[in-house]
Amino acid sequence: MTPRPWDRIVRTMTAALESLTGLPSVSEIARKNSDPFRVLVATMISLRTKDAVTSAASERLLVRAATPSALAALPEAKIEKLIYPAGFYRTKARSLRRTARILVDEHRGKVPRTMEELLALPGVGRKTANLVLNLGYGLPGICVDTHVHRISNRTGWVKTRDPEGTERALMETLPRKYWISINELLVRFGQTICTPVSPRCGICPITSWCARVGVTRSR
Repeated sequence: MTPRPWDRIVRTMTAALESLTGLPSVSEIARKNSDPFRVLVATMISLRTKDAVTSAASERLLVRAATPSALAALPEAKIEKLIYPAGFYRTKARSLRRTARILVDEHRGKVPRTMEELLALPGVGRKTANLVLNLGYGLPGICVDTHVHRISNRTGWVKTRDPEGTERALMETLPRKYWISINELLVRFGQTICTPVSPRCGICPITSWCARVGVTRSR
């Protein structure tokens, strides 16, 4: 099998996005301040929540509680109020407070830097853990969300059934230098061009490298 021209693919996608969209909310927050705790809080809030809501909710909460100890001291009802209208804000408030308490009690107020320790925190899955490792600590890993999973399978880069399978498969084919940046790139690409329904194949710059798996209708 001929190796994919990953450098050309990534460069072409990046160029196409320059004037189309801003950064995902968590990436934007990390660009301003890559403190792992800020990345963790913002990512937990971002799940099933629009970028604009995530940015505003994260800012409100982090202004009031910039450290695990400060967050653990906030009443759950106050956290709910600060992050509303984030999706599942009550559940997230509970997880945020419990996580902050664990960080204080078990990690000396620091966000752990291993996948295993992060996954042990309430409300933290592989997507959140990978973003913390990537954006908070600069450690390599592939964060797979719905955009990354969909596009990787649609293009034919991988053939998997779930995000964990996509993560493993991408680690076998994608050059390590792109492991951290691929999430941000594909999120932006998936929001503007390779959309879930009726992707904009007419303006897609990587059609020559795309198998269009499962695409029955496009623009």
